[in-house]
Amino acid sequence: MIKQISSNKIKDFIKEKPKSILLDVRTKEEWSQGKPDGDKIGIKTYFLSSQFQGRIINENFCKEFEDLKIDKNSEILVMCGSGNRSQRAAELLLEKGFKCLNVSDGFRGDGVEKIGWKNNQLPTK
Repeated sequence: MIKQISSNKIKDFIKEKPKSILLDVRTKEEWSQGKPDGDKIGIKTYFLSSQFQGRIINENFCKEFEDLKIDKNSEILVMCGSGNRSQRAAELLLEKGFKCLNVSDGFRGDGVEKIGWKNNQLPTK
């Protein structure tokens, strides 16, 4: 089971788990609208699309992630736009032996209940 974390809890989480990393699995098109700048709050950030525009699944996602050589002891905070795709990506990485949490409100949130990284005033580039 994948643990959930909302973006407003990330700063506290990083203080407790400083070797955590952030993995943004949104599409390149979404990245052009803004990216999380995790370095400013002390979390190394990686960008690797789990899907491409048009909801086409990135069949090489797990292989490309493994190529990043992330330590399996790292806590990986997986984020997408609103928390749905990242849940699936986290499940795939969990199957490969990685420790993952899903950023449940994602980068932009849903405009209703989920606020998101950007609307929580977390740093962006």
